[in-house]
Amino acid sequence: MRHARTHRTAGRRGPAALAALAALALPALAPGAAAAADGVPAYRTAPGGTPVKGAASTADAPRLDRGQHTDTIRRGETKHYAVVLDGTSNAYFSAVAAPRPGTKVEDYTDRLTVRIEDSGGTTCGPDGTARFHSGGTAYPVADYAARLIGPDVPSCRHAGPYYLVVGREGPQTSGPEPWPVEIGYLTEPALKGRPPSPPAAGSGSSATPAPPTDAATRQVSGGTGFNDAATVGKGVWKDHLTPGETRFYRVPVDWGQRLDLSAELPDSTASATEFVPSALGLAVYNPARGAVGEAGFVPYQGKPAAARAFTAPVAYGNRSAPDRAVAGMRFAGWYYVAVTLSSRTAVAFPQGAALTLRADVRGTPQAGPGYVSPAGDLGRTPGDDAMGRPAQEAGCPLKLVAYAGIGAGVVLLAGLGLWTVLARRAAAARPGPAVRPAPALPTDQQTTQASPRRSAPPRDG
Repeated sequence: MRHARTHRTAGRRGPAALAALAALALPALAPGAAAAADGVPAYRTAPGGTPVKGAASTADAPRLDRGQHTDTIRRGETKHYAVVLDGTSNAYFSAVAAPRPGTKVEDYTDRLTVRIEDSGGTTCGPDGTARFHSGGTAYPVADYAARLIGPDVPSCRHAGPYYLVVGREGPQTSGPEPWPVEIGYLTEPALKGRPPSPPAAGSGSSATPAPPTDAATRQVSGGTGFNDAATVGKGVWKDHLTPGETRFYRVPVDWGQRLDLSAELPDSTASATEFVPSALGLAVYNPARGAVGEAGFVPYQGKPAAARAFTAPVAYGNRSAPDRAVAGMRFAGWYYVAVTLSSRTAVAFPQGAALTLRADVRGTPQAGPGYVSPAGDLGRTPGDDAMGRPAQEAGCPLKLVAYAGIGAGVVLLAGLGLWTVLARRAAAARPGPAVRPAPALPTDQQTTQASPRRSAPPRDG
């Protein structure tokens, strides 16, 4: 921290100290948050994520440990990261591209690719591609690559060095700005015994059933990404989106269960509304941030519209399915729902749009496949740790804000008392040597008031 250059008397130190204490009491801006374009918040990276700089070749690749990492990537660039894998665990590497709101992107051709290679250059397991579908609106997209272990896996089963390769492709007509990228590294332990058989044919996705309508409607404030996604469960949820904004929600899904989702826009109150071909999008991601099929976008022209998704039941054997939408439903845990409102809908919703999210978790929970060790975030069932608690208990920022508010009050009262004592001493004492002022906050430390709209998950009844 920098100290003020001028000296102040003891009688004037109290207000400065109080101001500094009050500033410290305010919650700091969440890690990864950035200034927004047209009021659209930027993606928030994971607290404690490790900054890393990928290399152009494997020779200089930095080593990744398990957890979340942050980097940036330019158009046409390929980055390499080194990892050391054992010979028993499945490893999943996700890449989240989060262009700043307002960045120019081209549908389908602007994309982020991710793959795993062994030291001999062999590509391991499934690779991933994250692309845009929203008519030029920039929003967070993600997918993963995996190194899998099993009797039916032909290569990359050995322990040793591997490389994560992340690339950005795009035409010259897209924005030249570097994209922030969040890289995740998770492992899934081996199973006890043989892997379960693949589900029977026909057990995957089918025609989307009617979404729930009989549940009580509750308010929710979606997050900017995976790290601050709001918890929702079965029911009808109301939110509010700004054109160009994406909001994230998370739903606990157990083995044998499937998701039924519907994101809906109301009719427009604008006098004239033009046709927007890719207006509202709905995407589903599994606990490893792998895309469960492609995001579905629907058009809009003044009348109610709905984007829907109905997933396959969660089953370990899904990983052998040729359909990526089925293969993505491969472990129990938190599933993420991303809803995007195209920036082109501003003509219909100049003040933003009311969003209705209908969510249902169908099916009876079943026993998991049986891991040799705790599965962590991959394979965790809704009864484990925070997943079994109601939304208002499961890591709810509302409680954190409340505790922070109490702490701020205590700090302010303490500062007020200190100010009073110092002021009385200064009044009784003769002028003495100058006293060094309280240190000021660094100018590059961003602070903001806690906002339930951005950070608070819903109360789950």
